[in-house]
This record gives sequence, structure tokens and C-alpha cells, in this order.
Amino acid sequence: MSAPEEGRLGARLRVRFAVQRKPGIEREQRCAPLHFLSAQEFRSCLPKTTTTTATTAATTTNTYILLQNRRTAGRVAMKNPMYWVVLSGMATALIQQGLPVRSQGDSQSDNKVMDNITVRQGETVFLSCSQGDVVTHTAWLNRSSILYAGEDKWSVDPRVSLVTLNREEFTIKIENVDMSDEGLYVCAVQTSSKPRTTSVHIIVQVPPKIVNFSKDLVVNEGANVTLMCLASGKPEPAISWKMLSPSGDGLGSDDDYLEIPSITRQKAGEYECSAVNDIATETKTMQLVVNYPPTVFEGRDVGVTLGQRGVLQCEADAVPEADFEWYRDDRRISNGFDGIEIEDSGALSKLTFFNVSETDYGNYTCVAINKLGSANTSFVLYEVIEPTSSTLLQGPGAVQDGNSGTSGTYTPICLLLILALQLLLKF
Repeated sequence: MSAPEEGRLGARLRVRFAVQRKPGIEREQRCAPLHFLSAQEFRSCLPKTTTTTATTAATTTNTYILLQNRRTAGRVAMKNPMYWVVLSGMATALIQQGLPVRSQGDSQSDNKVMDNITVRQGETVFLSCSQGDVVTHTAWLNRSSILYAGEDKWSVDPRVSLVTLNREEFTIKIENVDMSDEGLYVCAVQTSSKPRTTSVHIIVQVPPKIVNFSKDLVVNEGANVTLMCLASGKPEPAISWKMLSPSGDGLGSDDDYLEIPSITRQKAGEYECSAVNDIATETKTMQLVVNYPPTVFEGRDVGVTLGQRGVLQCEADAVPEADFEWYRDDRRISNGFDGIEIEDSGALSKLTFFNVSETDYGNYTCVAINKLGSANTSFVLYEVIEPTSSTLLQGPGAVQDGNSGTSGTYTPICLLLILALQLLLKF
């Protein structure tokens, strides 16, 4: 920097320098209180070691800082915002010189790096640095913004507060830590000879949170299905899928997306996504419904005596549930028609005859229908003859079901033939 440029910079800064006056000494008179210094005069008024440090900082930050030994003069400087801007710039410049983040600093160095502080989101973190008897000014900074300058709070964040400030330590705390608080923090200390810094990196861990998840889904059998589970957190959470019901089919995945090609009705049910990291676990569930056409169970023929109650039952498996229709030959039966009642209950339909007549015997068809298709099955309602006193005398073969009612007439003839054969054998 040329002399004219230094002069102009010094004229702009107009730094005030306060030391104890000693009459008769030219240098002390030149450096008397309230004397305005140029950049060149400023360096000549400092001790050799201080001049070197100040010049280095000035080269990095394009400004000068005046090191003062007396507390009274220090308190005056602390009220000047420019002082703390310069101190902030110095601390940032020192950190940018290549300080490591994860290693422990050398105890003989003026600039120390503490081990990383790992804290969970929502917790409170304490930041502390050592001071000393020769400290004149001290401040905590976060990414070059001042949090605390001595006892003066510069941060507008209500979560930041002062804990301790004495000759031994300078401690502040940050409550309810969030991701925005992660980063580098610097404790900048000004002594009578040179500045020193202590830096620490805060790492904020965040529990997993599922931010995008598939809602309950309804698909048709045979479709390709993709279930989604996206989560945030630090460390990054691991995602896993599993099928909870109906039987824990073993279908699962360790990816954000669960792919199910050509889905079948057996893969319908409840699915769970889990997001896991070192902090916690979050789970969410969704229901997967698979539509398919009806399947009807085979019908069973029913025998009923005249005048008695008879029931035909039709059962169908379908999603969505099937609607039922009943037919006698080609004619559809309506509920209440000729004393017949139709009762549907979920997957089951009942056709009830309260007083079976001769005209009720015959063939019946049950049809199950939903939006994907239909299926049917057939039944036979046949007559069963009740035993009477005359049929009991005729023997056990006299009582037959409705499909073999004529067989009872052959029994007496067989008995007569047997008796005739026995008489002929005697002769």
C-alpha cells in the first residue's frame, strides 16, 4: 500500500488511541489521547509484536484495529460498532487460513479448534472458551455475525443468552437448536499483545420425518403399483417397507419406492414404511385395495318336504362386494315374489322359501355381479317325502328323497315275489 493510500485510509478511520501521558517523551506526546493518527503513525505507536499482528489483520480485512491496554479505553471502543466489525473480520480471516474442523488444536497455538459438538434438534447447546487476566475484549461469532460482545448481546435471536463471563471462561447457550444453527462458531479474544481464537463446529442431528407418503390406494387386479415413502433427517434415514396384513406376505423393500408389478388380490392389505436413523424411528401405514371380479362357490342342491321351509345359499368372493341376482330357469326372481325372500349380507345371499309348494321345486341360478365382471352357479330344490304310518309298515326303503319318490311302489311287489318263491320251494 502506498503512502498516499495509507494516508487516505487513516484519514477515513480517524482512530483514537489512548495511552498514559509521560511529559518529556516525544513519542508519548505524539501518541497522546485523542490524537488522530494516519496509518503510518498508527503503526509507529504500537509495540513491535502488536504492529506485526495488526498489519497482518489489516492486510486481510483492509482495515486497522487499535489494540488498547487499559479497560477504560477498551469500554469506549466496545461501544463503537466499527470495532466489532473489525474484530469479526479478523476472526473470520484467521479461521479461513486453513484451520481443520475435526482435529483437536495444538495447545501451544494461538488459534485452537475444539472437537465437533453434536446435538439433537430441539436440545440446548453450550459454547465456552477460556479467557485470562490479560484479555481486553472478547466476543462469540457465528459465521462472521456477532452473537455476544462481552456482556452486550448483539444477536436478536431470543434463544441465545449469556451464561458466564469472567476471567476464566466466556459461555453462551443456544436453546431449541435447529438445522439453521449448524455451522462454525468462533470465540475471538483480544489481549494486550495479539488476538487469538477458539473455533468449534456444531453438528445438528434431526430425527427422521416422513414428508411424502402414498395415500390409501385402490387398484384393479393386474395393474402395476408403486408405493412412495420419502423422508428427511440427519443422518439421512434408511427406508424399509413391509406388508403387515393380512398375513405378512414377506413382500418388502429397502428403497424409497416399493414396486409391485401385475398386482394380485393376495397382495392387497396394509403396508408399513419405516424411516430410521441414529436418533429415532418414524413409521406410517397405508391400505392397498385390489379390485377383482366375483368368484362364486359351487351351489349345493337342497331337498325340502312340501309345506316346509327351504333355503338356498349363494356365496361369492369379490372386491368390491358383489350384487346378487336370483333366477328360476330364465325368469328373474324378485324379493317377496310368491312368498320368497332374498337376503343379501356381504359375500352371502340367501333365497328363502317359507312354505314350499309343488311349483317351487326345480332349478335355480345365482348370479354375482360387480363392476369388473360376473359369475354364477346353479341349485336344485327337490322334494323330500315325509314318512307316514303306511310307509313305515312297508319297510325302511319306503322313505326316499324328492328325486326318487316312485321307488316306494316297487317294495310291496318284491315282497310278494319272495313269498311266492318260498311256497314253490316247499313243493
